[in-house]
Amino acid sequence: MRASLPMYDRPATKDANQRFWGLIRRHLQEVGIDAPAQLSTDAEGAEFWTAKDMVFSQTCGMPYRTTLHGKVKIVGTPDYGIENCPPGYYRSVLIKQKDDPRSSLYDFSGTRVAVNGFNSQSGFAALANAINNTETRFSHCIVTGAHSNSVAAVASGKADIAAIDIVTWCLLAREKDVTEDVEVFAQTDPTPGLPIICNINICAQTVFMAVADAIKALSENDRELLMLRDIVWIDHDAYMSVPTPVNREQDLLPIRNPDLPS
Repeated sequence: MRASLPMYDRPATKDANQRFWGLIRRHLQEVGIDAPAQLSTDAEGAEFWTAKDMVFSQTCGMPYRTTLHGKVKIVGTPDYGIENCPPGYYRSVLIKQKDDPRSSLYDFSGTRVAVNGFNSQSGFAALANAINNTETRFSHCIVTGAHSNSVAAVASGKADIAAIDIVTWCLLAREKDVTEDVEVFAQTDPTPGLPIICNINICAQTVFMAVADAIKALSENDRELLMLRDIVWIDHDAYMSVPTPVNREQDLLPIRNPDLPS
């Protein structure tokens, strides 16, 4: 059996995540659900999330609505206490270099955008949805593979703008050398946060209670490290109602006239 907590796993949170999992595992074992002692590392993506031996993990809203729904169960959504968001919701922050005078998303039309991946709600879909039905488009799209890499791309000048999951941003901001050359200049609209999922054959309500009890049992220090406040229920329909861009980088680059040669 395998489990993971991959989405907000930073060096500073790794031990706290393992302690959090230890508490969840204890509650699961008490009700007869077998679970591994250790979290799997680098364990994310559809292949892991839909594996027969996957017990527990956390995914992103975009993979859930495009690939995973019907193959896994939503357990619940962690509440990270994001300001001006409903419980369990989050948003993306838009970042630029600190010395960049531009101050609105429109100002960055025609510039280079960094994207962690085209299966990311916070790094791609939130930004694509923000510019949908506007004339704002970017000249180049740089795929970085991770939010931290997108921050580095903006900091180094390889990209002009990026959308970063606000929870990840808060965790990175604790590492001053990572974010010292960039700043937030705008935010996207709230969407349902990153759901905890379990194997399709496991009772999701039982896992929900295990997570809720584990959050309460965490030390105050670990709760602060992980930014955890609670776990809440956000249903399938709320995730599925978020618009899904389907054209990858073409949702960010200039709109082409199909009647003209490419």
